[in-house]
Amino acid sequence: MPQERDPHLPLTEINPAVPHPARIYDYWLGGKDNFESDRMAAEQVIAAVPEVRETARENRAFLGRAVRHIVAGGVTQFLDIGTGIPTQGNTHEVAQAADPAARIVYVDNDPMVMAHARALMSSTDEGATTFIQADLREPDSILTHPRLLDTIDLDRPIAILLVAIMMFVKDSEQPYDLVKRIADAAAPGSYLVVSHVSSDLLTPEAMERTLGVYNRASATMTMRTREEIIRLFDGFELVEPGVEKVHGWRPEGPIPDRPTAVYAGVGRKR
Repeated sequence: MPQERDPHLPLTEINPAVPHPARIYDYWLGGKDNFESDRMAAEQVIAAVPEVRETARENRAFLGRAVRHIVAGGVTQFLDIGTGIPTQGNTHEVAQAADPAARIVYVDNDPMVMAHARALMSSTDEGATTFIQADLREPDSILTHPRLLDTIDLDRPIAILLVAIMMFVKDSEQPYDLVKRIADAAAPGSYLVVSHVSSDLLTPEAMERTLGVYNRASATMTMRTREEIIRLFDGFELVEPGVEKVHGWRPEGPIPDRPTAVYAGVGRKR
């Protein structure tokens, strides 16, 4: 059954002429749900940061490792905000492979992601998967949404996934307050998963060129230092090894000998 549009959100048109972060990321992952404008922007970032394609894939692999760790810790409810265009290794696929009863709520404000929501709707018989069109900047619209409340129990621990999304929240939009608002609604024992592009890991030239590409696209990127990223985990105890380069967080094989622009970490609510 097609996913209905949330009546509380305005219609947003897909503009193929304007590059979009979700479609740029899709291109780096080898997906086909992108336009020429996205491919051009993606290649401009590759010219500035040659390792970005591998970093995108390492970020996806980090998501999988984090989800498996969380399920092993007994938490099987996931709130994935900033879902992005479906590709291999979606949260529900990883979680339900580890525990078929896992329940997942996806959230994104991108109309192209909404158009692909069917791909996210598949679920095991024991578990559940649903999708909400909403914006991280309006956390109450997520936390009070009927589909969220029908799918996960906020009185029990959940995992909040903010993977490669917080860098699209400007400082003026109060990123720490937004994370706290969502975290406050989660029960003790819940998890927070974050990955974030860091200004610590890029040269000034690469940072300037990357920001230029995104600032010409449909989103503004804000890079943060490792210390600023750690602040997002206020109220959470960081899981070892803490906030680490994305390919170095609990690797399942040798760590690639190449640079990365992303830090990642997992915290558990006290």
